Amino acid sequence: MVDPSRRHWNFADVWETIAEAIPDEPALVHGAERRTWAELDRRATAVARTLVAHGAQPQDKVAQYLYNGNEYIEALFATMKAGLVPVNSNYRYLDGELVYLWDNADVVAVVLHGALAERVEHIRAQLPRIALWLWVDDGSGSCPSWAVPFEEAAAANGPPLRDARSDDDLLLLYTGGTTGMPKGVMWRQDDLYNSFSQGLWKDPTSLALDAVRERVTTRRRPVGLPACPLMHGTGLFGAMASLSQGGSVVTLPKRSFDVDELLTTIDAEHVNIVSLVGEAFAKPMVDALDAEPTRWHLGSLVAIVSSGVMLSESTKRSLLQRQPRLRIVDALSSSEALGIAQSVSTADRPAATARFSLADGARVVTEDGRDVEPGSGEVGLVAVAGYQPIGYYKDPDKSASTFRLIDGVRHSVPGDYATVEADGTLTLLGRGSASVNTGGEKVFPEEVEEVLKEHPSVRDAAVVGLPDARFGEVVVVVVEAAAGHTVDATELRDHARAHLAAYKAPRHVVVVDSLGRGANGKLAYARLREQAAQLMSEMAEEARP
Repeated sequence: MVDPSRRHWNFADVWETIAEAIPDEPALVHGAERRTWAELDRRATAVARTLVAHGAQPQDKVAQYLYNGNEYIEALFATMKAGLVPVNSNYRYLDGELVYLWDNADVVAVVLHGALAERVEHIRAQLPRIALWLWVDDGSGSCPSWAVPFEEAAAANGPPLRDARSDDDLLLLYTGGTTGMPKGVMWRQDDLYNSFSQGLWKDPTSLALDAVRERVTTRRRPVGLPACPLMHGTGLFGAMASLSQGGSVVTLPKRSFDVDELLTTIDAEHVNIVSLVGEAFAKPMVDALDAEPTRWHLGSLVAIVSSGVMLSESTKRSLLQRQPRLRIVDALSSSEALGIAQSVSTADRPAATARFSLADGARVVTEDGRDVEPGSGEVGLVAVAGYQPIGYYKDPDKSASTFRLIDGVRHSVPGDYATVEADGTLTLLGRGSASVNTGGEKVFPEEVEEVLKEHPSVRDAAVVGLPDARFGEVVVVVVEAAAGHTVDATELRDHARAHLAAYKAPRHVVVVDSLGRGANGKLAYARLREQAAQLMSEMAEEARP
């Protein structure tokens, strides 16, 4: 039995308290498969017993190698119940990437969907530390001889779980590796819960679990839908935040994004909050609603939260016109930092793209640690103190560069550049790792992309730098054309120059069928740079007499 006076937070304690308080209320929905809070708690306890029975020790690592579904949350809860560490695993990774990830994370058990078993079969011999494979039946075949069926584990009986939990228990969130190999961001559960809870009550550290019980039995409980994968921070943290308020999490059965399924599910399940990642999710919503304006009601929807990739002003305007009481939140967060800043748009108070209000504890600093003066035009790095990660797993050097002492206070500095306007708001420029250095001037791709996406001929855009003998690099934009439009390079450059300094305008325009955004809505800039170089080389060859 959890001590109700406990004031330090572990998600297993919180969710067990909720299950006791509202056992018959819905917790998980995945198509026709539903779990009440009591069922979620019972099944997670059984899986936790199975993990312990196979030798898992406190703070051993357990990988969730899963598509979205109820089992993802059940495995997460089970891992934390047993005092173990959840590790997200990208289901798009190939053999070498998975071996690196699970070896780097010291994983001892993996929960996997059946459709992923063939890939695991190829690499199991390279991962001798892993003692347990829990196989989730998804209709793709029978359970391999080397695995244990998840349903068998979820029905296991046994002795009570040992009291191995702590507020210091970790959650490892591996980044996508856009600037090198994936890195495991170490979140203490107490810090993560406090970060989620700052909007719910003024001082989460002064409260006990009784406050959780009181809140979930007397307040409205959210219905959250992560439209993006749970294997990424935006989807996972959105789901965990909904559950921590006694709400339910709805996941979509299809394994690739289907906007019809999303909109239909919002109506059918009375979803309140959708978490997604930028235009790759939101723009299809706008297109579908424009094509069939009376098909979906969306009356239950009160918030759309986009983290990691910004929404364009035109997309936000279109969605707000459809649902006037909707709040659209662009959250400036990352795997390494939550709650840096946000931009909130409503029907009567639309917000400009890339313009954010800094949260308490956040600031913009120069490389030498000075605060950027509002209105100065100086570019600085966004930094945030407070409830943040403690570092990268087994990587002290990168930890020291990202998690820094500024004025004697530890800050997370994930690498986002910004300026501070005279009114104190922040204009986000983007990550320095993807910036283009043209003639000595630094150009941040996201700043240019957001301007170009406002042009009616552009559905999506990515800015990369290509080598140039005169300028070092030149700005090149890779464009996905809007339906029914032809992209005119001169017109697009003129549009950019009307809103940005001339050196930021694209020197070259390359049109492709698709930018190939990942499941997390983000762009693979290295791949797009190679693609742009290849296409420009082919165009130059064709132009030769």
